[in-house]
Amino acid sequence: MKKISFTLMVFAVTSIISAQTGKVMDNLSMPSKILKMDRKYAVYLPPDYESSQRSYPVLYLLHGAGDDQTGWVQFGEILNIADKAINSGAATPMIVVMPDANTGKRGYVNDVKGEWRYEDFFFEEFIPYIEKTYHIKGEKHYRAIAGLSMGGEGTFIYALHHPEMFSSACPLSAATGPKTVEELKNYKLWQGVEGISDADKETYFKKYSVLSLIENIKDDQKKAVRWYIDCGDDDFLYEGNSLAHIAMRKKEIPHEFRIRDGGHTWTYWRTALPTVLEFVSMSFHQF
Repeated sequence: MKKISFTLMVFAVTSIISAQTGKVMDNLSMPSKILKMDRKYAVYLPPDYESSQRSYPVLYLLHGAGDDQTGWVQFGEILNIADKAINSGAATPMIVVMPDANTGKRGYVNDVKGEWRYEDFFFEEFIPYIEKTYHIKGEKHYRAIAGLSMGGEGTFIYALHHPEMFSSACPLSAATGPKTVEELKNYKLWQGVEGISDADKETYFKKYSVLSLIENIKDDQKKAVRWYIDCGDDDFLYEGNSLAHIAMRKKEIPHEFRIRDGGHTWTYWRTALPTVLEFVSMSFHQF
């Protein structure tokens, strides 16, 4: 009888632990002097966050065009997917932060005239604010970035601009920018390029074209970030992701590249997220 009772008690405790859930808040905000407005963000806190005194690694998870900070919460099911990955041991407990890049102007880059400085906001205000507000290990080793579509482009650009900031980067179905300066005028994610000089267009292209950034990467930065790139075989952005992969191969930049069955859909990105959480967790660990 005692054996049965003990077994039931162990089972009950195990069930409680396995049923632990994290917490999501998707309507938070912080003030920005750079953007001259309050900026919203969402955050996922892991299951043991409120009962633990430890600090956590952090993943900055970027949404795509047309969504906002609620995209990964509502459509990406971050709470369910992250809880499952953490409770199963596939991913380490982490904080996931999802900023809004759809208010004011759309996108994660500074505009060409320096009037809308979202990238500056992200690094100078947003990351410092987040890492003071939450129990976060504020070091490169414990910081990762990922995102889909426009957020995949942001992931590429931020990790290539600031390899000292991120241990890993996971662009999903990423926009990669125009392939040439001539294509710049038709690229919808870069606003305000009309009417500027050819020299300014060239400068802006070199700063924000993913392929240009890869082509011009410094030798000492090639292994600074662990890369995981994922795009569906039916995705309209398949070509740009494939070209980024080829460019990285030519420049001998270590990376994982996956083409899976699927298109530019939330169904696809929900299946990508568990692998992203596992991949960044490997970067957070010591070997």
